[in-house]
Amino acid sequence: MTPVSWMIGVSLVAWLVAAVFVGRDNALAVFVGMIGPLVATVISWVLSDRTYRRNPLRLRGVMILAFMAKIVFFGLYVAIVLRVLGQPLVPFLMSFTMYFVGLHFAQALLLRRLFASGMSPAR
Repeated sequence: MTPVSWMIGVSLVAWLVAAVFVGRDNALAVFVGMIGPLVATVISWVLSDRTYRRNPLRLRGVMILAFMAKIVFFGLYVAIVLRVLGQPLVPFLMSFTMYFVGLHFAQALLLRRLFASGMSPAR
């Protein structure tokens, strides 16, 4: 399985387990808390992986742009989820925070593995 498949699969299984414990009323808030970090991390990983494999020296620039895009995306995302969609604050923020940290940790491990894979940047 690809890293993207793993991220999506593990996230969905974790959501299903969490939905059992938080009940129907909060299951949507937990799902919405998952989907933003999942989409951002998957896109960021795919861009990082492709860039590193094509031209490792461009990775830093891509990661900086991805970081800036994530700042804007997450600010808008949280505002829309809480203000427009009216999701319950606590389940959403708990879910969002846990998925954000977990998925970005997974991406860090994937980047570490990619860097150690033997592909050295061209000089």
